[in-house]
Formats: sequence, C-alpha cells, structure tokens
Amino acid sequence: MTTALITGATAGIGAAFAARLARAGHNVVLVARDSERLAASAAQLRTEYGVEAETLTADLATEDGIAAVEQRLADTARPVDLLINNAGFGNKGAFLDVPLQAELDMLKVHIEAVLRLTTAALPGMRERGRGAVVNVASVAAFLPRGTYGATKAWVVSFTQGVARDLVGSGVRLLALCPGFTRTEFHQRAGMGTSNIPAWGWLSAERVVDEAMRDLARGRSLSVPGKRYKIAVTIARLLPSGKLGGVSSKAARTYRTN
Repeated sequence: MTTALITGATAGIGAAFAARLARAGHNVVLVARDSERLAASAAQLRTEYGVEAETLTADLATEDGIAAVEQRLADTARPVDLLINNAGFGNKGAFLDVPLQAELDMLKVHIEAVLRLTTAALPGMRERGRGAVVNVASVAAFLPRGTYGATKAWVVSFTQGVARDLVGSGVRLLALCPGFTRTEFHQRAGMGTSNIPAWGWLSAERVVDEAMRDLARGRSLSVPGKRYKIAVTIARLLPSGKLGGVSSKAARTYRTN
C-alpha cells in the first residue's frame, strides 16, 4: 500500500486530497500546525477508509517545522510515494501595508518549504523508479501582483523545470493552479469575497479530482475549471504590462489555496 504525505492537510484542498487518497486506499501522513485538528482528521480517515493515518505537527514557517517534515520524507524505512505540498496562506493588503515578517513567512512556506520538501522526497522516489509530487500554486502565478503571486509563479516554474529534469525516471511533478476555491483560505486572511460571483467558485473536491487526472496523464500543469483555463491562457499570452492593469482589489482577493 502506498503512502501520501500532505501539508496543510486539515482543511480545504489539503483535506480534500487526504480524503480522496485515503478513499483510494493510500495510507496518509497529515501535516499541519494544529495537533487537535490533525488528530481528528486522522481518526476520521481511519474510521471511514480503514487506512493508516499518521500525523505530524509542524509549522512550515519555522526551521524546525520544515526539518521535521524533511526527516519524515527521507525515512527509507517508511517511504512516501506521493508528496502534496499544499500548505500556504495569504496576506491582506497591498505590499507596503503588509508587515515584512509576514512576507518573509510567506517566502518560507511557499518557496523554501516547497523546495526543501521536494528535494527530500525525490531521491527515494527516483531510486524506486516511481512517485509523484504535487505543488499547489494558484492562478495568481500568472498575474504580476505582490508577493503571493510571485511565490506561486516560482512554484510553477520550479515544478515544471524539475519535471523536465526527471523525464523517464518514473517520477512525476505537477503544479496545481486553482482559481477561487471554497476553503478557509480567505476567511483566515481576513479577505472579503462578496464581490466574487457564484460561478467563479470551485469546490476543493473538484480541484483535487482534476489535479489527479492531470497527474495521471503526465501533465506538469493543472488549472481546474474551463473558465480558469481560459483566463490563464489569456494571461500567458498578454505582455506583463497589460496584466498590470488588473485592479488592485481583484488582485488582493485572487489568492486561493
């Protein structure tokens, strides 16, 4: 039986990944900051799906948190076959309105943690000739707005570059770029969402289903939802100066994982 490790696993897209993978018979390692929520999530997965559900309390904005997950991923006696780098957050406000430490924490979680955890997982996967990494980015990766979009653009570029390096190894990498998704993300960041039309929202379950289909097809980029596929296609064709015309208000709420 294979094992999947999911960061940010107790809510939203991370919880949807955990449930889908457990339902398919994968054992899971759930990583998040809240020990009580982790224990409750793990107990539910064990009861509903009969899989092993391990918990690891870790704050990926800290050195100790990243190191703890690196150690688990490098454990050859308990190999991880699928890594879901999902942990992330948004900061409310324009760049100069956000405290510098909050921006640095975002770089730590969205970039350093993704880099280090992917690096910890890949050698064992390549040696076994199988495995996969899904790095959760955002459609914001294609909009030149603020630290959040910049970190997610890095995730996409990094993931696709490593995917090319590992062609033929049996190891796959996928950058997942959802649009507005019904999770706790915006509420935790204190971002209003009343201006987002109902048709603009995706469910976390749909995001995960499309990601897993694209991963199985060998793709390195997944953009769930036809509307968001079109939006990303247009954004990639337009000069960055044109994209800068996106309103600041929209850009501040275009943060989804």
